[in-house]
Amino acid sequence: MSDSAPLARPEGVPPAPHNTNRHWALRATLLLLWAAVSFGACFWARDLARVTLPGWGGSLGYWVASQGAVLVFIGIVVLYALVMNRSDRLRAGGAPDA
Repeated sequence: MSDSAPLARPEGVPPAPHNTNRHWALRATLLLLWAAVSFGACFWARDLARVTLPGWGGSLGYWVASQGAVLVFIGIVVLYALVMNRSDRLRAGGAPDA
């Protein structure tokens, strides 16, 4: 097996998309953020319940559990989609949007 040459990519075929170190770092960062928000909302719920939000009077723990974590998850998905779409455009040779 070791005597065989590695398979070469045909000429003109670009490398596989989204396998660069930058993309892996983005995935790892977003997964860590997701885990921190998921775990943090449960682990520190009692501490967060003691903090009241100004102007609303409700506790921060209730807000994070009911809406804050969901908004973070949506933000993670939107950010990942924007970055990957921009990467696809750059890979295809298009100009990036500013």
